[in-house]
Amino acid sequence: MVTGWIFNIQRFSLQDGPGIRTTVFMKGCPLACPWCSNPESQGSHPELAYVDSLCDGCGRCLPVCDPKAISLEGGGIRVERELCDHCGRCVAACAPGALRMFGREISVEEALREIEKDAPYYRSSEGGVTASGGEPLRQPRFVAALFERCREAGIHTALDTCGFAPREALRSVLEHTDLLLYDLKLIDDELHTRMLGTSNRPILENARFAAASGVALIIRIPLVPGVTETEENVGALIRFIEELRGGVTAIHVLPYHRLGLDKYRMLDRDYRLGDLARLPEERVRAVARRLAALGLPCEVIA
Repeated sequence: MVTGWIFNIQRFSLQDGPGIRTTVFMKGCPLACPWCSNPESQGSHPELAYVDSLCDGCGRCLPVCDPKAISLEGGGIRVERELCDHCGRCVAACAPGALRMFGREISVEEALREIEKDAPYYRSSEGGVTASGGEPLRQPRFVAALFERCREAGIHTALDTCGFAPREALRSVLEHTDLLLYDLKLIDDELHTRMLGTSNRPILENARFAAASGVALIIRIPLVPGVTETEENVGALIRFIEELRGGVTAIHVLPYHRLGLDKYRMLDRDYRLGDLARLPEERVRAVARRLAALGLPCEVIA
């Protein structure tokens, strides 16, 4: 039985490919994007989250925590992250729901049963299923098996990837993929390494491979103020997309937002971009116009 680690299955998703979709969010990511809106996706293991506004300070979670990672503090609790073994017993003991676990193991069959619940919507809207994350290519065996089953059921498949993966992982999943949503962030390798923690060379090489694969390819560009939206980077992105010209079907612009901030607090993590404000709409439109000048459909996904 093929299984994978996920942190969410989101039904009725409208921004992860065409039509009405079910998005399977996979755990684990090789990048460390400071603007990531899904910090719970980054680690490969389950992670305990704490919502302080729901905690009533009852202390029922303390006696079930064998590693003593939880203590009472200021009317709520404190989680010692280095001690937590992610067992989930405290979640079961938490009556008000202040504790929850991000991440669970699921079989292909379980995921498919959830996906098939919305099959009528896929048919009426030309939607389907999208594997996102995190990085789905960290778990290629699961994603390939899930996509193969979806296609057998007549369900459209889309892979949303950052492209940082072994070539064979990408190849094995593309075999069962109808649409590839491919993130491009920074073209300068030194800046990419400094900001995101890895070289972009595998990403660019895999983009070239994907463009030649025959699978429909949409380039997605997260537009982050002062990082990816600079004149230098936008110009470099345009030149690189021109290189892929024949294999790209569209471009999506994803304006920076701060919707994941609460999850950083739930995981006791610092948000690295501080109080960075969203880009003015006119700047987003200006970048979109430059990209549209390539002659490809260009859509802002807000």
